[in-house]
Amino acid sequence: MRERPNDALTTAIASALGAEVRSSRTVSGGDINRALCLQLVDGRRVFVKYNARSAVGMFEAEARGLAWLGEASALPVPAVLAVGSGSPPFLALEWIESGRRGADFDELLGRGLAALHRATPKGFGLDHDNFIGSLAQDNTPLGDWPRFYAERRIAPLMRDAVDAHLLPSATQRLLEDVMARMAELVGSSEPPSRLHGDLWGGNSMSGPDGGPMLIDPAVYGGHREVDLAMMRLFGGFGARVFAAYEEAHPLSPGHEGRVPLYQLYPLLVHVLLFGGGYVGQLAHAARGALEA
Repeated sequence: MRERPNDALTTAIASALGAEVRSSRTVSGGDINRALCLQLVDGRRVFVKYNARSAVGMFEAEARGLAWLGEASALPVPAVLAVGSGSPPFLALEWIESGRRGADFDELLGRGLAALHRATPKGFGLDHDNFIGSLAQDNTPLGDWPRFYAERRIAPLMRDAVDAHLLPSATQRLLEDVMARMAELVGSSEPPSRLHGDLWGGNSMSGPDGGPMLIDPAVYGGHREVDLAMMRLFGGFGARVFAAYEEAHPLSPGHEGRVPLYQLYPLLVHVLLFGGGYVGQLAHAARGALEA
């Protein structure tokens, strides 16, 4: 569907990109943002997401996250063209024409993700905070993974869910038990991995050559099983992805039992963003983490 471009938005984009906007059409922008495909007079096509109610710094953080993933040269990400902080804020990316998945898509994704995780960052956390969905994500570094996962991931969202009256006391106690035992539950010590941070099926896509690309990250340095557990939470990834990953970067013993542990964070995110319908799944994962 074609629409007349918003004057303020397209003027800001044209200024940032050095070319006028010829036409605009609405495209999918996910659950939070609106998005456009813009045709510029110089022949370029540009993907733009925008949101008048976005948190300050959200699009800047996403741009930095894409660049951080790109530094690993493991899996392609869209190039950032511009970030606008006006009204509305926007993020302009190169337009990626999605192609049909190639026969080796799953193989390339699994091996590419292994390479991404091997691109070890400086520590657990990041030098700046960012967002997962519309929720703020505290990346203040901590020296060890069990503390980081408990104090920077589970505890803040648990408190927010309690304050929002979304979390029954029994589920809160389960999460507190997990945090109390976190050092024994996380498995053997590993160096930090470069995480996508929000790797559900909608945040990978096939590029024009049919190969995998990553979009919409919530990056930080963490345990690599976080990405893999998120990938299993809602499906969308073939068995060959995980097999290719294991061949390229074998996982530590007991990793299958830790999947519920590392699904707690995205499930808390879903409780806060989408309501109490995810509480039962969260409680089930917490029990699974404790029983593993």
